[in-house]
Amino acid sequence: MKQRGLYAILAAVFVLVGCGQPAPNGTVVGASTAADTIAGDTVTIDENRYGGSGTYNSSGDGFYSVYFDFDRYDLASQTEETIARNAANAKRKPGRIRIEGNCDEFGTDEYNYALGLKRAKAVKDAMAAQGVDPRRMTIVSYGESNPVCTQQTETCYRRNRRVDLRLVR
Repeated sequence: MKQRGLYAILAAVFVLVGCGQPAPNGTVVGASTAADTIAGDTVTIDENRYGGSGTYNSSGDGFYSVYFDFDRYDLASQTEETIARNAANAKRKPGRIRIEGNCDEFGTDEYNYALGLKRAKAVKDAMAAQGVDPRRMTIVSYGESNPVCTQQTETCYRRNRRVDLRLVR
């Protein structure tokens, strides 16, 4: 009987270890948050494309998507202007704002859901620091379930590492 218990434990360990998917640079992101984060490529902000929103904008109602590095939820310095524009837009428009965290396909569903929440919270906190009433903002995570691009390229993965903002109707 003890031997069956040992086999069950070993099987569970192998399943959990095997749940991680290799990231574009070969790093495996598993079910738990690693102590070290991987600095991915930064999405280049091109102010002349997509109305100043960056390389791609999937937000609505005059808001701009905020992009993140691989496996990160901290706001890079190049997102400051996008946050300022979003905060100014929020102050001009009445109603509630939904802040939606999104991830690429690497990692488990649980990991990406948590990372999406952290990304959405980082944007909410930054906008609150710019004077937007936090009671008007709600956060949600779609994890990897709401991609704007499904090609297996680094450009596509970067487009999915984002936070979108929308007015709640």
